[in-house]
Amino acid sequence: MEYRQLGNSGLRVSTLTLGTMTFGGRGVFAKVGQANVDEAARQIDRALDAGVNLIDTADSYSGGLSEEILGQAVKGRRDRVLIATKARMPTGPGVNGAGLSRHHLIEACESSLRRLGTDHIDLYQMHAWDGLTPLDETLSALDHLLRAGKIRYVGCSNYSGWHLMKALGVSDRAGTARFVSQQIHYSLHTRDAESELLPISVDQGVGVLAWSPLAGGLLSGKYRRGLEAPAGSRRLQGWDEPPVRDEDRLYAVVEALTDIARERGATPAQAALAWLRSRPAVTTLVIGARTEEQLAENLAAADLVLDPAEQARLDEVSAPPLLYPYWHQAKIASDRLSPADLTLLGPHIRR
Repeated sequence: MEYRQLGNSGLRVSTLTLGTMTFGGRGVFAKVGQANVDEAARQIDRALDAGVNLIDTADSYSGGLSEEILGQAVKGRRDRVLIATKARMPTGPGVNGAGLSRHHLIEACESSLRRLGTDHIDLYQMHAWDGLTPLDETLSALDHLLRAGKIRYVGCSNYSGWHLMKALGVSDRAGTARFVSQQIHYSLHTRDAESELLPISVDQGVGVLAWSPLAGGLLSGKYRRGLEAPAGSRRLQGWDEPPVRDEDRLYAVVEALTDIARERGATPAQAALAWLRSRPAVTTLVIGARTEEQLAENLAAADLVLDPAEQARLDEVSAPPLLYPYWHQAKIASDRLSPADLTLLGPHIRR
């Protein structure tokens, strides 16, 4: 297992992170997985044996049950893992039971600590943007939790580029907690993050945790052109993250993955994870599984390294069109681009 620095922090995390959305199975999350404490403990055993040192959850997963199960499953070996969780989503009744206000964040953190059965959270992430709460209030509340020793690092999730840059600017101005990471959706199926979020990570030293790196199973190889989705799949149960906007492009990507996997004695999922692990600014991939077999398959991707020709094939078949102003920059500003600019524009300029 490879370990990478999480942004500009001193924290080193494994390139694969165990995701726990499958723990619990309460409410809508039953469509994703229903692992109980024993099943969760077995998954954690396997992940630790593979060298995984970061486990990711959220207070909203199965209404807090995911955190409870994780806390029970790591009891007695808490010192072997880093725990990341998230806050922002509704967790209780009333108008103040959601968001990133000082009131909700402090209450949510205390509740997560109780459910996890721990005295600190290693990485506390803002699960989504809150456009109604001033950033100064959110970031000062996080700074308070840091100084109290209840959290150790802070990150954001699902922010836009301007949201993230504004937050970093407020932190720098006020001298409060700075996001060391962002957890974002990024995969061969959905490369939207390459326009803004990855260049910001390179420029600002923000680590990237990629959630749903197999696009909700779309890149696993079980969804093929002209074939029905397999029984029991998330898609048939109404889970639509991420959305499919271009079926032809998706199936072309899956076909390329299948060809590469066949040649390498791997699986399409492993090839997809290996491609993503090599992308600029990516620190770790958050992988989850309904079964131990799926988890074992995903963990094995840590040993797969694609050659340049395989990378190039996947780059080409999955490449989205350049949005404005990037196509314009590639055309007239290519003589003065930074390393951050080149994460997006470099391949287009070389072509």
